[in-house]
Amino acid sequence: MIRQILIPYGAILVAILATVQVSNVSAQTAPYANLEVIAEGKLIYDGACASCHGGDLEGQPNWRQRGANGRLPAPPHDITGHTWHHADEQLFAITKYGTEALVGGDYKSDMRGFEDELTDAQIKAVLAYIKSTWPEDIQERHSSMSR
Repeated sequence: MIRQILIPYGAILVAILATVQVSNVSAQTAPYANLEVIAEGKLIYDGACASCHGGDLEGQPNWRQRGANGRLPAPPHDITGHTWHHADEQLFAITKYGTEALVGGDYKSDMRGFEDELTDAQIKAVLAYIKSTWPEDIQERHSSMSR
């Protein structure tokens, strides 16, 4: 009788421990902490993004002021910009579909979508690379808004 009672509790304990272990593994391998994902993201960023957003994520000069064409220059993706102020889902959508598609109306932007050029996994790798360059406190703040 005691054995029959202990077996279900043992199974529950194993399930709880497995969940804790999986959670710890997930936290340790967040994309912005996964060196392979970051390396892939940097390669893609260098080829697809750096020409506008800068090789060091610095953005274009005067990125807060509209140019003669009425469009804003590419913002920085380092902590001096506003990238980290947006949740993962929004950053992904902007990268995939472009700013104009999301804002709509007559809004014009040089930020085109990469839907036809990059896979979802590649876009996520680029975002992981960008996030990996931020200080830990900014990463944590960003992660808390992206849950």
